[in-house]
Amino acid sequence: MATSSYAHMATELGYLFILQDQVKEASLWYSEAMKLDESSMAALTGVIWCQILDGHLEEAEHQLEFLKEVQQSLGKSEVLVFLQALLASKKHKGEQEAAALLKEAAELHFSSMQALPLSSEYFERLDPLFLVCIAKEYLVFCPKQPRSPGQIVSPLLKQVSVILNPVVKAAPALIDPLYVMAQVRYLSGELENARSTLQRCLELDPTSVDAYLLMSQIYLAQGNFAMCSHCLELGVSYNFQVRDHPLYHFVKARALNKSGDYPEAIKALKMIIKLPILKMEESKKFHGPSVQPSERVSILLELAYALRMNGELHEATKVLQDTINEFSGTPEEIRITIANVDLALSKGNVDLALSILRNITPKQPCYTEAKEKMASIYLQTRKDVHLYIGCYRELCEHLPGPHTSLLLGDAFMNIQEPEKALEVYDEAYRKNPHDASLISRIGQAYVKTHQYTKAINYYEAAQKISGQDFLCCDLAELLLKLKKFNKAEKVLKQALDHDLVKDIPSMMNDVKCLLLLAKVYKSHKKEDVMDTLNKAMDLQSRILKRVPLEQPEMIPSQKQLAASICIHFGEYYLAEKEYAKAVQSYKDALSYSPIDNKVVLELARLYLLQGHLDLCERHCATLLQTEKNHETASVMMADLMFRKQKYEAAINLYHQVLEKVPDNFPVLNKLIDLLRRSGKLEDAPAFFELAKKVSSRVPLEPGFNYCRGIYCWHIGQPNEALKFLNKARKDSTWGQSATYYMVQICLNPDNEIVGGEAFENLVTESKKELEQHGVRTAEKLLREFYPHSAWGQTQLRLLQSLCLLATREKANVEAALGTFIEMAQAEKDSIPALLAVAQAYSLLKQVPKARTQLKRLAKAPWTLAEAEDLEKSWLLLADIYCQGGKFDLASELLRRCMQYNKSCCKAYEYMGFIMEREQSYKDAATNYELAWKYSHHANPASGFRLAFNYLKDKRFVEAIEVCHDVLKEHPNYPRIREEILEKAQGSLRP
Repeated sequence: MATSSYAHMATELGYLFILQDQVKEASLWYSEAMKLDESSMAALTGVIWCQILDGHLEEAEHQLEFLKEVQQSLGKSEVLVFLQALLASKKHKGEQEAAALLKEAAELHFSSMQALPLSSEYFERLDPLFLVCIAKEYLVFCPKQPRSPGQIVSPLLKQVSVILNPVVKAAPALIDPLYVMAQVRYLSGELENARSTLQRCLELDPTSVDAYLLMSQIYLAQGNFAMCSHCLELGVSYNFQVRDHPLYHFVKARALNKSGDYPEAIKALKMIIKLPILKMEESKKFHGPSVQPSERVSILLELAYALRMNGELHEATKVLQDTINEFSGTPEEIRITIANVDLALSKGNVDLALSILRNITPKQPCYTEAKEKMASIYLQTRKDVHLYIGCYRELCEHLPGPHTSLLLGDAFMNIQEPEKALEVYDEAYRKNPHDASLISRIGQAYVKTHQYTKAINYYEAAQKISGQDFLCCDLAELLLKLKKFNKAEKVLKQALDHDLVKDIPSMMNDVKCLLLLAKVYKSHKKEDVMDTLNKAMDLQSRILKRVPLEQPEMIPSQKQLAASICIHFGEYYLAEKEYAKAVQSYKDALSYSPIDNKVVLELARLYLLQGHLDLCERHCATLLQTEKNHETASVMMADLMFRKQKYEAAINLYHQVLEKVPDNFPVLNKLIDLLRRSGKLEDAPAFFELAKKVSSRVPLEPGFNYCRGIYCWHIGQPNEALKFLNKARKDSTWGQSATYYMVQICLNPDNEIVGGEAFENLVTESKKELEQHGVRTAEKLLREFYPHSAWGQTQLRLLQSLCLLATREKANVEAALGTFIEMAQAEKDSIPALLAVAQAYSLLKQVPKARTQLKRLAKAPWTLAEAEDLEKSWLLLADIYCQGGKFDLASELLRRCMQYNKSCCKAYEYMGFIMEREQSYKDAATNYELAWKYSHHANPASGFRLAFNYLKDKRFVEAIEVCHDVLKEHPNYPRIREEILEKAQGSLRP
């Protein structure tokens, strides 16, 4: 083999070692190549590259000067220009010089490939890994944190994206370009795109430590701390050495800081400071960057923040002072100055904080951040609106541009001056009419100020001028929000009215429009929902077939979208009560997104609904394995344990959630219901006391008052219940449910069985008057009830008709019945509507028709959401069976009531009634005892029956005690004194 061939091989080996960060090995091979061929320019270039990486900058500079002279006659070389950029960067000659040289190197590289077809020569000339080297060098000068919303993307990041795009398209399975592209997208603020690109990296190499570390940073930026920690641990599971990587501890510490666990964050950060950070060769085994001065500053500033938040102000000051001493005179000094401001503010020294910020000049890189912080101090601490706006005006004067204009406009929005904000936005828009973020901002400003007509007109005009597709979706969403369904449908149909598109971006836009159209039809034309979703899924399937070849980094995000379409199918089938199809749709969603906890949760909920308890438990257990403190899964597991009659286990699960967050009122509400159903409602007050300890404001919280109201209702204190529920009535979260229960209490304060006639009802004139007063109060409550959802509107209609039913007047009951029948026809198997129909038929003495409806309900599967209405339907049917003497059928239904609600006093009362009819007074007394206990001695009728059966069973003392209990609360209760009390007392006398 010729010497020149050996030299060429040695040069190639040197290049490969450089790409692997093995500089010494590379240097040996380049030197060997020089010995074999002293005229080899590639070998000499390689030697210089190694000298720069080894820190021999003066020697490298001399060699480069010589090479530049030699190559003047031959023309510029991209590698030589890149080395000049690398040298400029290492010698800190400034960002502009290095960036200009990097740009020139990239242009030279791509110019040599012009007009080349996609061939082996094209790929050889492309040299993806050299372009990755250029991209990585660019990243040295790029921002170190992701772009904030509204902030301008760094031009350098845009340049890197331009360099890497051809590489990622031509070589989609190369990990290095994909990883750097993910970094670029992360820093550009495109967090979802970055995550999709990283997911592709992990599909290609599931052991990539760097990918896991960057993924954890993305989750951290998104505020998903659980997934952030999960990614870090996955990285450790693939490579234990990742624990030696400072970035691992830094990201972990930031996640801990964000979660409020400052002591653990301090431990983690102190561990990094002890690590041998400056031994760069140790970090070469990681493909990511070694710790740069900027990263060390970030670590120290994070430690100062953690110490400050942990109340260790002295230690925080010391860390900051040490950092200032270490980095004085470097580009990082300004970041430390900004951190000093936070420390001064935490000590209450506002003047010092403002003084520090005023000293930062427009030429310094943190000037924008300094002005924003100063503005925040003026607004939050000094409450000075003029100085707050003044900061943003100065920012616009010194750094004019779209970003600062946006900041000024946003500032006006913050102080409720939308008109001035719109002036600023409009002026910025005139200068830059194609800026998508500005167009959206102006439309959103109109929406925020409730100028909906102007917003619609603006979007329509902007769409005609710019022709940007995303505006059509913004407009449709606004019209949907305003319930202008026909207009929204028209806008979306116009956007979809075009010839068949074949490019992926247009196809993706069509999918977005179709999903929005399905959302419109959901509220407008239910019959067209399925057809629209099918079109969206067909189109998405075509996209999924093409992205692996054309845009592989988009595979994860497009799979996620396919999963969301399946979820839309599932929601539709669930609303239609087609449970089997809903289950299949959610399973399809999991095939696209196997670790989507939301889908697993929905499947578990569906299995619970269908009564497949083991499948439900398996899915809940899966959720709790990945996320131990998953609240909804814990609550569902508790529901499941209850279904399996494992009451202690269910209560313990709720208890665990409430011990962590005692003021979690949705969980407290569920616990009260579970305690009632397990016959342990007396344990509820302890949880109210636990919640009160959280804050003195807890007793004022709508959620707390709602829970207190429900508790009082269940223990037979309707007036107290109304008082507490009224405090929650105006709340957006609890108001609708509070109003529902208030109306139910007003219409039926004694919780009687509407339409039931088995027991003898003693209706006095005073009771009739109270009932009419209750109806009037309920009607007044409903006049002030304005539900926003379709379900809320249905509930309002039901309650209004129940008010008519409560009057017991034939004409009103018939009018209510007509409404209930309409509702039952509109929503198939609607349990509340069918129960109301049965109650109306019972009041109209049409018992066979009532029985038909109730038998339908007796076959319905039990669900916690429908439990109350199902219980009422079983009790009413049992009442009808009792009237007909069919005590065995009634007993079966009553046992079912007790199975699902051990505190169901009415079930025990009916069971006592059956035993009494069978003259088994001892058993009757046992059941009436339970009815009396679980009614919390609030129902005098239960007391009367219990005392009567004690009398029959010759338990005179107990009969007398119960009579006294009843007469204490109801002194004029009829018949109890003469028929029971006096007889029992007479029987005790000798």
